[in-house]
Amino acid sequence: MDVFGEALKDQFLKPPAETLWVHNSYDEPEEMPVDIYFRAESEMPELELKALELCKGKVLDVGAGVGSHALILQKRGLDITGMDISAAAVQIMTQRGLKKALEGNILNYALPSAGAKYDTLLFMMNGIGLTGSVAGLKSFLQEVKKLINPDGQLVFDSSDLSYLYLEIPFPEKGYFGEVSFRYEYKGFKGNWFKWIYVDQQTLTDLARQTGWHTEIIFEDDSDQYLARLTLAKPA
Repeated sequence: MDVFGEALKDQFLKPPAETLWVHNSYDEPEEMPVDIYFRAESEMPELELKALELCKGKVLDVGAGVGSHALILQKRGLDITGMDISAAAVQIMTQRGLKKALEGNILNYALPSAGAKYDTLLFMMNGIGLTGSVAGLKSFLQEVKKLINPDGQLVFDSSDLSYLYLEIPFPEKGYFGEVSFRYEYKGFKGNWFKWIYVDQQTLTDLARQTGWHTEIIFEDDSDQYLARLTLAKPA
């Protein structure tokens, strides 16, 4: 069952949706307001607005949800496609007016043709976290080169979770930003899935190792930052 998708459908068809709970591997479950995925441009934080300003050319919005960011880019005249693993999300973004939407997982996505590469891959709301682990992120940074043009870019935000361990010890095994989540809605619980929040230094190191140049475009006061990765030029 697509638990997350059910919450999105309720918010779209008969708002407000009931409480969407997010269980995690590091603390108590948290409430996720479903209406946050339906925000207008005027309701978005500065970090997300700056990310949208960076987008250029042919854009793939990965983990697009109900298409709130993609619809803004479409209105601005960009060639934008929204991708999400949730069939419900894809249906909603299409009904909201997004012209190009596809159901898929970026981790195993293959281009339909060699000429179908993108200029920008956009991951909002820590969408890059779907890579799941340090190893997963490193592998993704290597493989995703197949999807973008030589002058293309990855644009995404993430967070440094070290603040969670100010009063408790860091995990004995693994990277402290590797966590697990699962959704609960109307008493139904989804499967656990792995997610990663990567600090700036770790990201920069992984990017350098896989042939990318990292720019930190923006930082807010909540340990979140916006990054832009471009392919490193040969020496």
